[in-house]
Amino acid sequence: MDIAPTNAPAQNSYLLEAKGISKAFPGVVALDDVSFTLRPGEVHILLGENGAGKSTLMKVIAGAYTPDAGEIFLDGTPVKINTPWKAQALGIGIIYQEFNLIPYLSVAQNIFLNKMPKNNLFFLDHAKMEKEARVLLESLGMFVNPKLNAEELSTAQQQMVEIGKALKYQSKILIMDEPTASLTDLEINQLFGIIRELKKRGIGIVYISHRLQEINEIGDRVTILRDGKHIATGNVKDFSINELVRLMVGREVQDLYEHNPATPGEEVLSVKDLSSKTNGLTDINMHLRKGEIVGLAGLVGSGRTELARVIFQLDKHESGEIYYFGKPLPNLSPKSAVNNGLGMLPEDRKRQGLALILSVAENTVMASLRNLFPSHIIKSKDECKAVDRYIQDLHIKTPGRNRSVQYLSGGNQQKVVLAKWLCTNSEILIFDEPTRGIDVGSKSEIHAFMNDFVNRGGSILMISSELSEIIGMSDRVYVMRQGKIVSEISREEATQEKIMSYAFGASGA
Repeated sequence: MDIAPTNAPAQNSYLLEAKGISKAFPGVVALDDVSFTLRPGEVHILLGENGAGKSTLMKVIAGAYTPDAGEIFLDGTPVKINTPWKAQALGIGIIYQEFNLIPYLSVAQNIFLNKMPKNNLFFLDHAKMEKEARVLLESLGMFVNPKLNAEELSTAQQQMVEIGKALKYQSKILIMDEPTASLTDLEINQLFGIIRELKKRGIGIVYISHRLQEINEIGDRVTILRDGKHIATGNVKDFSINELVRLMVGREVQDLYEHNPATPGEEVLSVKDLSSKTNGLTDINMHLRKGEIVGLAGLVGSGRTELARVIFQLDKHESGEIYYFGKPLPNLSPKSAVNNGLGMLPEDRKRQGLALILSVAENTVMASLRNLFPSHIIKSKDECKAVDRYIQDLHIKTPGRNRSVQYLSGGNQQKVVLAKWLCTNSEILIFDEPTRGIDVGSKSEIHAFMNDFVNRGGSILMISSELSEIIGMSDRVYVMRQGKIVSEISREEATQEKIMSYAFGASGA
Protein backbone atom coordinates (compact mmCIF):
# COMPACT_ATOMS: atom_id res chain seq x y z
CA MET A 1 0.00 0.00 0.00
CA ASP A 2 1.24 3.48 -0.80
CA ILE A 3 2.04 5.80 2.10
CA ALA A 4 -0.25 8.79 2.63
CA PRO A 5 1.06 11.85 4.54
CA THR A 6 -0.67 13.24 7.58
CA ASN A 7 -3.29 15.88 6.71
CA ALA A 8 -2.91 15.00 3.02
CA PRO A 9 -5.85 14.47 0.66
CA ALA A 10 -7.46 11.06 0.44
CA GLN A 11 -5.47 8.15 -0.93
CA ASN A 12 -7.31 8.04 -4.26
CA SER A 13 -6.73 11.77 -4.99
CA TYR A 14 -3.83 12.99 -7.09
CA LEU A 15 -1.68 16.05 -6.85
CA LEU A 16 -0.78 15.57 -10.49
CA GLU A 17 -2.31 13.71 -13.41
CA ALA A 18 -0.77 13.74 -16.87
CA LYS A 19 -3.10 12.01 -19.35
CA GLY A 20 -2.27 10.88 -22.88
CA ILE A 21 0.82 13.08 -23.26
CA SER A 22 2.47 12.97 -26.70
CA LYS A 23 5.47 14.95 -27.90
CA ALA A 24 7.43 14.66 -31.15
CA PHE A 25 10.61 16.28 -32.40
CA PRO A 26 11.91 16.15 -35.99
CA GLY A 27 12.42 12.48 -36.75
CA VAL A 28 11.71 11.33 -33.17
CA VAL A 29 8.53 10.53 -31.22
CA ALA A 30 9.69 11.26 -27.68
CA LEU A 31 6.36 10.53 -25.95
CA ASP A 32 3.48 8.47 -27.31
CA ASP A 33 0.22 8.65 -25.31
CA VAL A 34 1.95 8.54 -21.90
CA SER A 35 0.03 8.91 -18.62
CA PHE A 36 1.50 9.53 -15.17
CA THR A 37 0.09 10.29 -11.69
CA LEU A 38 1.53 11.59 -8.43
CA ARG A 39 -0.06 11.40 -4.98
CA PRO A 40 0.58 13.75 -2.06
CA GLY A 41 3.45 12.69 0.16
CA GLU A 42 4.78 9.94 -2.10
CA VAL A 43 8.01 9.35 -3.97
CA HIS A 44 7.11 8.14 -7.46
CA ILE A 45 10.18 6.67 -9.18
CA LEU A 46 10.41 7.20 -12.95
CA LEU A 47 12.57 4.62 -14.70
CA GLY A 48 13.69 3.99 -18.25
CA GLU A 49 16.75 3.85 -20.45
CA ASN A 50 18.22 7.07 -21.78
CA GLY A 51 15.95 8.19 -24.59
CA ALA A 52 12.90 6.48 -23.04
CA GLY A 53 11.12 9.83 -22.60
CA LYS A 54 11.61 10.49 -18.87
CA SER A 55 13.17 13.93 -19.19
CA THR A 56 10.76 14.95 -21.96
CA LEU A 57 7.76 14.05 -19.79
CA MET A 58 9.16 16.01 -16.85
CA LYS A 59 9.92 19.03 -19.05
CA VAL A 60 6.31 18.96 -20.26
CA ILE A 61 5.09 18.95 -16.65
CA ALA A 62 7.57 21.71 -15.72
CA GLY A 63 6.53 23.93 -18.65
CA ALA A 64 9.76 23.70 -20.65
CA TYR A 65 8.00 21.83 -23.48
CA THR A 66 4.45 22.16 -24.78
CA PRO A 67 2.85 18.75 -25.46
CA ASP A 68 1.44 17.95 -28.89
CA ALA A 69 -1.48 16.13 -27.24
CA GLY A 70 -2.75 15.28 -23.79
CA GLU A 71 -3.89 17.06 -20.63
CA ILE A 72 -2.42 17.90 -17.23
CA PHE A 73 -4.49 18.12 -14.03
CA LEU A 74 -3.42 19.55 -10.67
CA ASP A 75 -5.65 18.55 -7.74
CA GLY A 76 -8.21 17.41 -10.32
CA THR A 77 -8.31 20.74 -12.17
CA PRO A 78 -7.12 20.94 -15.81
CA VAL A 79 -4.23 23.39 -16.29
CA LYS A 80 -2.18 24.76 -19.19
CA ILE A 81 1.52 24.84 -18.31
CA ASN A 82 3.18 26.69 -21.18
CA THR A 83 6.19 28.22 -19.39
CA PRO A 84 8.47 27.27 -16.48
CA TRP A 85 7.21 30.38 -14.64
CA LYS A 86 3.63 29.14 -14.92
CA ALA A 87 4.70 25.76 -13.53
CA GLN A 88 6.49 27.49 -10.66
CA ALA A 89 3.41 29.59 -9.90
CA LEU A 90 1.33 26.39 -9.82
CA GLY A 91 3.66 24.82 -7.25
CA ILE A 92 5.83 22.64 -9.51
CA GLY A 93 9.57 22.69 -8.85
CA ILE A 94 12.23 20.81 -10.82
CA ILE A 95 15.85 20.15 -9.95
CA TYR A 96 17.81 19.20 -13.05
CA GLN A 97 20.88 16.98 -12.97
CA GLU A 98 22.90 20.03 -14.02
CA PHE A 99 22.09 22.66 -11.43
CA ASN A 100 20.79 26.13 -12.32
CA LEU A 101 22.54 28.14 -9.63
CA ILE A 102 24.39 31.35 -10.54
CA PRO A 103 27.94 30.66 -9.28
CA TYR A 104 28.93 34.24 -8.37
CA LEU A 105 25.76 34.93 -6.36
CA SER A 106 25.36 33.94 -2.71
CA VAL A 107 23.19 31.09 -1.46
CA ALA A 108 20.59 33.58 -0.24
CA GLN A 109 20.58 35.49 -3.54
CA ASN A 110 20.10 32.27 -5.52
CA ILE A 111 17.17 31.24 -3.33
CA PHE A 112 15.48 34.66 -3.65
CA LEU A 113 16.60 35.22 -7.24
CA ASN A 114 13.24 36.23 -8.71
CA LYS A 115 11.98 38.05 -5.64
CA MET A 116 14.75 39.69 -3.63
CA PRO A 117 13.41 41.65 -0.59
CA LYS A 118 14.15 45.37 -0.33
CA ASN A 119 14.42 47.69 2.66
CA ASN A 120 12.69 51.03 3.19
CA LEU A 121 15.27 52.76 0.99
CA PHE A 122 14.54 50.34 -1.87
CA PHE A 123 17.97 48.69 -1.57
CA LEU A 124 18.33 44.93 -1.41
CA ASP A 125 17.82 43.74 2.15
CA HIS A 126 20.70 41.26 2.38
CA ALA A 127 20.25 40.69 6.12
CA LYS A 128 16.61 39.67 5.66
CA MET A 129 17.45 37.46 2.70
CA GLU A 130 20.21 35.67 4.59
CA LYS A 131 18.05 35.21 7.72
CA GLU A 132 15.10 33.76 5.79
CA ALA A 133 17.37 31.54 3.69
CA ARG A 134 19.03 30.18 6.83
CA VAL A 135 15.64 29.45 8.46
CA LEU A 136 14.38 27.75 5.28
CA LEU A 137 17.44 25.52 4.92
CA GLU A 138 17.71 24.65 8.61
CA SER A 139 14.04 23.64 8.68
CA LEU A 140 15.09 20.75 6.44
CA GLY A 141 18.26 19.99 8.37
CA MET A 142 20.44 21.78 5.81
CA PHE A 143 23.23 23.76 7.47
CA VAL A 144 24.69 25.88 4.69
CA ASN A 145 26.11 29.38 5.16
CA PRO A 146 23.73 31.64 3.16
CA LYS A 147 26.52 34.19 2.62
CA LEU A 148 28.72 31.81 0.62
CA ASN A 149 28.74 32.05 -3.17
CA ALA A 150 27.25 29.04 -4.94
CA GLU A 151 30.60 28.23 -6.58
CA GLU A 152 32.12 27.67 -3.12
CA LEU A 153 29.69 24.86 -2.27
CA SER A 154 30.09 21.14 -2.71
CA THR A 155 27.79 19.31 -5.12
CA ALA A 156 25.67 18.07 -2.21
CA GLN A 157 25.34 21.59 -0.78
CA GLN A 158 24.38 22.98 -4.18
CA GLN A 159 21.65 20.39 -4.37
CA MET A 160 20.37 21.42 -0.94
CA VAL A 161 20.20 25.02 -2.14
CA GLU A 162 18.25 23.92 -5.24
CA ILE A 163 15.74 22.15 -2.97
CA GLY A 164 15.48 25.23 -0.75
CA LYS A 165 15.01 27.39 -3.83
CA ALA A 166 12.11 25.20 -5.02
CA LEU A 167 10.45 25.20 -1.60
CA LYS A 168 10.72 29.00 -1.40
CA TYR A 169 8.03 29.07 -4.08
CA GLN A 170 5.74 26.80 -2.04
CA SER A 171 6.22 23.82 -4.35
CA LYS A 172 3.69 21.02 -3.85
CA ILE A 173 5.42 18.89 -6.49
CA LEU A 174 9.19 18.43 -6.67
CA ILE A 175 10.86 16.72 -9.64
CA MET A 176 14.39 15.39 -9.01
CA ASP A 177 16.45 14.30 -12.03
CA GLU A 178 19.32 11.98 -11.04
CA PRO A 179 19.72 13.62 -7.61
CA THR A 180 22.38 11.19 -6.34
CA ALA A 181 24.53 10.93 -9.48
CA SER A 182 27.42 12.94 -7.99
CA LEU A 183 26.93 12.24 -4.27
CA THR A 184 28.81 10.02 -1.83
CA ASP A 185 26.95 7.41 0.24
CA LEU A 186 26.99 9.74 3.24
CA GLU A 187 25.52 12.60 1.21
CA ILE A 188 22.90 10.26 -0.30
CA ASN A 189 21.73 9.30 3.19
CA GLN A 190 21.46 12.99 4.06
CA LEU A 191 19.42 13.64 0.90
CA PHE A 192 17.09 10.73 1.69
CA GLY A 193 16.51 12.24 5.14
CA ILE A 194 15.44 15.49 3.48
CA ILE A 195 13.14 13.61 1.09
CA ARG A 196 11.46 11.83 4.00
CA GLU A 197 10.87 15.20 5.67
CA LEU A 198 9.31 16.55 2.47
CA LYS A 199 7.01 13.51 2.32
CA LYS A 200 5.77 14.27 5.83
CA ARG A 201 4.79 17.73 4.60
CA GLY A 202 2.64 16.21 1.87
CA ILE A 203 4.95 17.18 -0.99
CA GLY A 204 4.83 14.77 -3.93
CA ILE A 205 8.23 13.87 -5.39
CA VAL A 206 9.00 12.54 -8.87
CA TYR A 207 12.37 10.82 -8.63
CA ILE A 208 14.36 9.92 -11.75
CA SER A 209 17.33 7.63 -11.18
CA HIS A 210 19.44 4.94 -12.81
CA ARG A 211 20.58 3.59 -9.43
CA LEU A 212 18.24 0.66 -9.00
CA GLN A 213 19.44 -0.06 -5.46
CA GLU A 214 17.82 3.22 -4.32
CA ILE A 215 14.33 2.29 -5.42
CA ASN A 216 13.33 0.10 -2.46
CA GLU A 217 14.94 2.49 -0.01
CA ILE A 218 13.13 5.67 -1.04
CA GLY A 219 10.32 4.88 -3.50
CA ASP A 220 6.59 4.24 -3.00
CA ARG A 221 5.44 3.70 -6.60
CA VAL A 222 7.35 3.21 -9.84
CA THR A 223 6.56 3.92 -13.50
CA ILE A 224 8.62 2.50 -16.37
CA LEU A 225 8.89 4.13 -19.81
CA ARG A 226 10.45 2.56 -22.89
CA ASP A 227 10.85 4.14 -26.33
CA GLY A 228 8.46 6.95 -25.42
CA LYS A 229 5.69 4.61 -24.26
CA HIS A 230 4.24 3.81 -20.84
CA ILE A 231 5.16 0.23 -19.94
CA ALA A 232 4.06 -0.29 -16.33
CA THR A 233 3.12 1.42 -13.06
CA GLY A 234 2.83 -0.18 -9.64
CA ASN A 235 3.96 -0.26 -6.03
CA VAL A 236 7.73 -0.59 -5.64
CA LYS A 237 7.36 -3.61 -3.35
CA ASP A 238 5.62 -5.54 -6.14
CA PHE A 239 8.66 -5.49 -8.48
CA SER A 240 12.01 -7.21 -8.20
CA ILE A 241 15.11 -5.50 -9.57
CA ASN A 242 15.30 -8.08 -12.36
CA GLU A 243 11.68 -7.38 -13.34
CA LEU A 244 12.35 -3.64 -13.47
CA VAL A 245 15.43 -4.17 -15.64
CA ARG A 246 13.50 -6.42 -18.02
CA LEU A 247 10.66 -3.91 -18.32
CA MET A 248 13.10 -1.06 -18.97
CA VAL A 249 15.21 -2.69 -21.65
CA GLY A 250 12.68 -5.15 -23.09
CA ARG A 251 15.04 -8.06 -22.60
CA GLU A 252 16.74 -10.02 -19.83
CA VAL A 253 19.96 -8.55 -18.41
CA GLN A 254 21.41 -11.46 -16.47
CA ASP A 255 24.22 -9.75 -14.60
CA LEU A 256 25.15 -6.06 -14.63
CA TYR A 257 28.64 -6.86 -13.34
CA GLU A 258 29.58 -10.02 -15.19
CA HIS A 259 33.38 -9.92 -15.05
CA ASN A 260 35.43 -13.09 -15.35
CA PRO A 261 38.96 -12.34 -14.16
CA ALA A 262 41.78 -13.62 -16.35
CA THR A 263 45.39 -14.25 -15.41
CA PRO A 264 47.03 -10.80 -15.64
CA GLY A 265 50.13 -10.34 -17.75
CA GLU A 266 53.06 -7.96 -17.62
CA GLU A 267 52.98 -4.64 -15.79
CA VAL A 268 51.89 -1.93 -18.22
CA LEU A 269 51.55 1.07 -15.92
CA SER A 270 53.09 1.83 -12.54
CA VAL A 271 53.28 4.85 -10.29
CA LYS A 272 56.23 5.16 -7.88
CA ASP A 273 56.35 7.57 -4.93
CA LEU A 274 54.26 10.15 -6.79
CA SER A 275 53.37 13.42 -5.05
CA SER A 276 51.58 16.49 -6.34
CA LYS A 277 50.96 19.48 -4.07
CA THR A 278 48.62 21.01 -6.63
CA ASN A 279 46.42 17.91 -6.64
CA GLY A 280 46.88 17.04 -2.97
CA LEU A 281 48.54 13.67 -3.68
CA THR A 282 51.20 12.16 -1.42
CA ASP A 283 53.49 9.15 -1.96
CA ILE A 284 51.26 7.28 -4.42
CA ASN A 285 52.38 3.76 -5.33
CA MET A 286 50.27 1.56 -7.57
CA HIS A 287 50.45 -0.63 -10.67
CA LEU A 288 48.28 -1.98 -13.47
CA ARG A 289 48.91 -5.17 -15.44
CA LYS A 290 47.91 -6.32 -18.90
CA GLY A 291 44.42 -7.83 -19.04
CA GLU A 292 43.40 -6.32 -15.69
CA ILE A 293 40.68 -4.01 -14.40
CA VAL A 294 41.84 -2.14 -11.30
CA GLY A 295 39.27 -0.17 -9.31
CA LEU A 296 40.06 3.10 -7.59
CA ALA A 297 37.65 3.67 -4.68
CA GLY A 298 37.22 6.41 -2.10
CA LEU A 299 35.00 9.27 -1.06
CA VAL A 300 34.50 12.33 -3.26
CA GLY A 301 37.55 14.52 -2.62
CA SER A 302 39.81 11.59 -1.73
CA GLY A 303 42.06 12.25 -4.74
CA ARG A 304 40.84 9.62 -7.22
CA THR A 305 40.18 11.98 -10.15
CA GLU A 306 43.26 14.04 -9.26
CA LEU A 307 45.44 10.94 -9.54
CA ALA A 308 43.88 10.03 -12.91
CA ARG A 309 44.58 13.56 -14.19
CA VAL A 310 48.24 13.32 -13.17
CA ILE A 311 48.65 9.87 -14.78
CA PHE A 312 47.14 11.23 -17.99
CA GLN A 313 49.41 14.31 -17.64
CA LEU A 314 46.62 16.85 -17.54
CA ASP A 315 48.24 18.01 -14.28
CA LYS A 316 51.88 17.97 -13.21
CA HIS A 317 53.53 16.16 -10.30
CA GLU A 318 56.52 17.45 -8.35
CA SER A 319 58.11 14.12 -7.43
CA GLY A 320 57.91 10.46 -8.26
CA GLU A 321 57.68 8.60 -11.56
CA ILE A 322 55.05 7.18 -13.89
CA TYR A 323 56.19 4.15 -15.89
CA TYR A 324 54.70 2.74 -19.07
CA PHE A 325 55.92 -0.79 -19.85
CA GLY A 326 58.85 -0.19 -17.50
CA LYS A 327 59.91 3.06 -19.14
CA PRO A 328 59.43 6.44 -17.40
CA LEU A 329 56.70 8.51 -18.99
CA PRO A 330 57.92 12.09 -19.59
CA ASN A 331 56.05 14.66 -17.49
CA LEU A 332 55.02 16.60 -20.57
CA SER A 333 51.39 16.75 -21.71
CA PRO A 334 48.32 14.62 -22.50
CA LYS A 335 49.71 14.34 -26.04
CA SER A 336 52.65 12.28 -24.77
CA ALA A 337 50.24 10.08 -22.78
CA VAL A 338 48.11 9.47 -25.89
CA ASN A 339 51.23 8.74 -27.96
CA ASN A 340 52.15 6.11 -25.38
CA GLY A 341 48.78 4.39 -25.67
CA LEU A 342 46.78 5.95 -22.84
CA GLY A 343 43.19 7.15 -23.14
CA MET A 344 40.97 8.80 -20.54
CA LEU A 345 37.18 8.90 -20.30
CA PRO A 346 36.67 11.85 -17.94
CA GLU A 347 34.14 12.21 -15.13
CA ASP A 348 32.24 14.97 -16.95
CA ARG A 349 31.82 13.69 -20.50
CA LYS A 350 29.91 16.77 -21.68
CA ARG A 351 32.47 19.35 -20.58
CA GLN A 352 35.70 17.38 -20.78
CA GLY A 353 35.12 14.42 -23.11
CA LEU A 354 33.13 15.80 -26.03
CA ALA A 355 32.71 18.81 -28.28
CA LEU A 356 28.92 18.84 -28.06
CA ILE A 357 28.27 20.94 -31.15
CA LEU A 358 30.39 18.64 -33.32
CA SER A 359 29.16 15.44 -34.93
CA VAL A 360 29.62 11.83 -33.89
CA ALA A 361 32.21 11.49 -36.66
CA GLU A 362 34.20 14.58 -35.69
CA ASN A 363 34.29 13.59 -32.02
CA THR A 364 35.35 10.06 -32.87
CA VAL A 365 38.40 11.02 -34.92
CA MET A 366 39.48 14.23 -33.18
CA ALA A 367 42.21 12.56 -31.07
CA SER A 368 43.61 10.41 -33.88
CA LEU A 369 43.76 12.66 -36.95
CA ARG A 370 47.55 12.39 -37.25
CA ASN A 371 47.41 8.59 -37.07
CA LEU A 372 44.51 8.26 -39.49
CA PHE A 373 45.80 10.88 -41.94
CA PRO A 374 49.62 11.15 -41.71
CA SER A 375 49.61 13.17 -44.96
CA HIS A 376 47.55 15.88 -43.15
CA ILE A 377 44.81 15.45 -45.77
CA ILE A 378 41.52 14.17 -44.38
CA LYS A 379 40.02 11.56 -46.66
CA SER A 380 36.28 11.48 -46.14
CA LYS A 381 35.95 7.87 -47.26
CA ASP A 382 38.51 6.61 -44.71
CA GLU A 383 36.98 8.74 -41.97
CA CYS A 384 33.49 7.38 -42.64
CA LYS A 385 34.78 3.82 -42.68
CA ALA A 386 36.47 4.22 -39.28
CA VAL A 387 33.51 5.99 -37.68
CA ASP A 388 30.90 3.54 -39.01
CA ARG A 389 32.92 0.68 -37.58
CA TYR A 390 32.71 2.09 -34.04
CA ILE A 391 29.04 3.03 -34.40
CA GLN A 392 28.37 -0.60 -35.25
CA ASP A 393 30.76 -2.22 -32.75
CA LEU A 394 29.62 -0.07 -29.80
CA HIS A 395 25.92 -0.03 -30.78
CA ILE A 396 25.81 3.77 -30.79
CA LYS A 397 22.20 4.81 -31.38
CA THR A 398 22.37 7.77 -33.76
CA PRO A 399 20.49 8.74 -36.94
CA GLY A 400 23.89 8.97 -38.65
CA ARG A 401 27.56 9.77 -38.20
CA ASN A 402 26.91 13.47 -38.87
CA ARG A 403 24.46 13.82 -35.96
CA SER A 404 25.60 16.38 -33.35
CA VAL A 405 26.45 14.53 -30.13
CA GLN A 406 24.50 17.03 -28.03
CA TYR A 407 21.31 15.33 -29.24
CA LEU A 408 22.38 11.83 -28.14
CA SER A 409 21.44 10.22 -24.83
CA GLY A 410 23.99 10.06 -22.02
CA GLY A 411 24.80 6.42 -22.67
CA ASN A 412 25.41 7.02 -26.38
CA GLN A 413 27.52 10.10 -25.62
CA GLN A 414 29.67 7.92 -23.37
CA LYS A 415 30.06 5.42 -26.20
CA VAL A 416 31.26 8.23 -28.51
CA VAL A 417 33.94 9.16 -25.95
CA LEU A 418 34.90 5.49 -25.88
CA ALA A 419 35.02 5.38 -29.69
CA LYS A 420 37.37 8.37 -29.67
CA TRP A 421 39.95 6.52 -27.59
CA LEU A 422 39.54 3.22 -29.40
CA CYS A 423 40.30 5.11 -32.59
CA THR A 424 43.71 6.06 -31.11
CA ASN A 425 44.46 2.34 -30.51
CA SER A 426 44.78 2.96 -26.75
CA GLU A 427 46.13 0.01 -24.77
CA ILE A 428 45.31 1.51 -21.36
CA LEU A 429 42.02 3.22 -20.62
CA ILE A 430 41.28 5.33 -17.54
CA PHE A 431 37.53 5.30 -16.85
CA ASP A 432 36.40 8.03 -14.44
CA GLU A 433 32.80 7.15 -13.49
CA PRO A 434 32.21 5.01 -16.63
CA THR A 435 28.45 4.55 -16.13
CA ARG A 436 27.39 7.68 -14.23
CA GLY A 437 23.98 8.93 -15.33
CA ILE A 438 23.40 6.28 -17.99
CA ASP A 439 20.64 3.71 -18.24
CA VAL A 440 20.88 0.08 -17.24
CA GLY A 441 20.99 -1.19 -20.84
CA SER A 442 23.90 1.08 -21.82
CA LYS A 443 25.59 0.28 -18.51
CA SER A 444 25.47 -3.42 -19.32
CA GLU A 445 26.91 -2.77 -22.80
CA ILE A 446 29.79 -0.68 -21.42
CA HIS A 447 30.61 -3.36 -18.86
CA ALA A 448 30.59 -5.95 -21.66
CA PHE A 449 33.00 -3.77 -23.64
CA MET A 450 35.31 -3.46 -20.62
CA ASN A 451 35.39 -7.24 -20.31
CA ASP A 452 36.12 -7.67 -24.01
CA PHE A 453 38.82 -4.97 -23.94
CA VAL A 454 40.83 -6.60 -21.14
CA ASN A 455 40.28 -10.09 -22.56
CA ARG A 456 42.00 -8.83 -25.74
CA GLY A 457 44.99 -7.64 -23.70
CA GLY A 458 43.96 -4.11 -22.80
CA SER A 459 44.09 -2.68 -19.26
CA ILE A 460 41.63 -0.45 -17.38
CA LEU A 461 41.97 1.82 -14.36
CA MET A 462 38.38 2.46 -13.20
CA ILE A 463 37.13 5.14 -10.81
CA SER A 464 33.57 4.67 -9.59
CA SER A 465 31.41 5.98 -6.75
CA GLU A 466 29.18 2.90 -7.07
CA LEU A 467 30.71 0.31 -4.77
CA SER A 468 28.74 -2.46 -6.45
CA GLU A 469 30.46 -1.52 -9.73
CA ILE A 470 33.89 -1.38 -8.07
CA ILE A 471 33.41 -4.80 -6.47
CA GLY A 472 31.72 -6.40 -9.48
CA MET A 473 34.13 -5.24 -12.18
CA SER A 474 37.55 -5.00 -10.49
CA ASP A 475 40.34 -7.57 -10.29
CA ARG A 476 41.96 -5.50 -7.53
CA VAL A 477 40.89 -2.37 -5.66
CA TYR A 478 42.97 0.54 -4.39
CA VAL A 479 41.27 2.68 -1.73
CA MET A 480 42.17 6.36 -1.44
CA ARG A 481 41.74 8.78 1.45
CA GLN A 482 42.99 12.37 1.69
CA GLY A 483 45.26 12.08 -1.34
CA LYS A 484 46.87 8.79 -0.32
CA ILE A 485 46.37 5.14 -1.20
CA VAL A 486 45.49 3.54 2.12
CA SER A 487 44.81 -0.03 1.02
CA GLU A 488 45.05 -2.55 -1.80
CA ILE A 489 42.30 -5.19 -1.69
CA SER A 490 42.00 -8.34 -3.79
CA ARG A 491 38.79 -9.20 -5.64
CA GLU A 492 38.14 -12.08 -3.26
CA GLU A 493 38.43 -9.85 -0.17
CA ALA A 494 36.61 -6.79 -1.51
CA THR A 495 33.39 -5.97 0.34
CA GLN A 496 31.47 -2.71 0.71
CA GLU A 497 32.16 -2.70 4.45
CA LYS A 498 35.91 -3.18 4.04
CA ILE A 499 36.23 -0.54 1.29
CA MET A 500 34.20 2.04 3.22
CA SER A 501 36.09 1.39 6.46
CA TYR A 502 39.34 2.28 4.70
CA ALA A 503 37.73 5.21 2.86
CA PHE A 504 36.47 6.71 6.14
CA GLY A 505 39.63 5.83 8.09
CA ALA A 506 37.67 3.74 10.58
CA SER A 507 39.62 2.28 13.47
CA GLY A 508 40.82 -1.25 12.78
CA ALA A 509 40.91 -0.71 9.02
